[in-house]
Amino acid sequence: MKLAQVFQRGVVLFCLSILAVCANAQQVLRVSAIPDEAPTELQRKFKPLGEYLEKQLGMKVEFIPVTDYAASVEGLVNHKLDMVWFGGFTFIQAKIRSKNQVIPLVQREEDAQFKSVFITTNPLINKLEDLKGKTLSFGSESSTSGHLMPRTFLLAAKIDPDVDLKRIAFSGAHDATVAAVAGGKVDAGALNKSVWEKLLAQNKVDTKQVRVFYTTPGFFDYNWTVRSDMPAELRKKISDAFLNLDASRPQDKDILDLQKAQRFIPTNADNYKGIEAAAQHAGLLSK
Repeated sequence: MKLAQVFQRGVVLFCLSILAVCANAQQVLRVSAIPDEAPTELQRKFKPLGEYLEKQLGMKVEFIPVTDYAASVEGLVNHKLDMVWFGGFTFIQAKIRSKNQVIPLVQREEDAQFKSVFITTNPLINKLEDLKGKTLSFGSESSTSGHLMPRTFLLAAKIDPDVDLKRIAFSGAHDATVAAVAGGKVDAGALNKSVWEKLLAQNKVDTKQVRVFYTTPGFFDYNWTVRSDMPAELRKKISDAFLNLDASRPQDKDILDLQKAQRFIPTNADNYKGIEAAAQHAGLLSK
């Protein structure tokens, strides 16, 4: 065999090996979620869902935790993640950051009317107006239900958190906000109603001390989002997998219960226009 033929064959084999590696890499769906709860809790909640998706999609599903909300946005935009559980506000951030190159696939039925709660241990705090001159903890600065929407409803009540409150803090996660209030670090806190109810169910809150004094009106919140360059066939398989979860089947019910969902429904970017408007009004998109 001539040297040129040997070289040519070597190049072909090398290219085929590279293609095989790339094809194999595409068989892993890299999934993450905004860190609105402790990392161990996020892993626990995702494990059965990940195993279900692997069976439905015929590919490996890997959960990759991120350090903060911004990292979840950057991970998807920069192709380090394929699908992310976003809050409404982080979806808007990803939408803007990617120049509309992300697609929300599904949301829990509950996410069409999601709510936040304000909690306190102070008996003198019974309405939003009572927060004037007090200290308050939000969750993450990029949290929809732990910051953006609570801030929006405060502003609607003519309370500017940056002016009218003695001090505001950011705990980083909903369960951390509850701990800050219960531990007396702040007078009040705002968080995701779903996490609050879960902590109550797990007896992790002393309701003789900590109580809800205000519940917000409903708003659109969480969704599972992918990049728009994901093959349409894979997008449909993922959507179908979520939509086919049925609480009447015990195994599916276990998955749905961990996700705090009755069922999943389709969603689209238009559902989050109100979140985007609220973020613009609150001056949070320019930060």
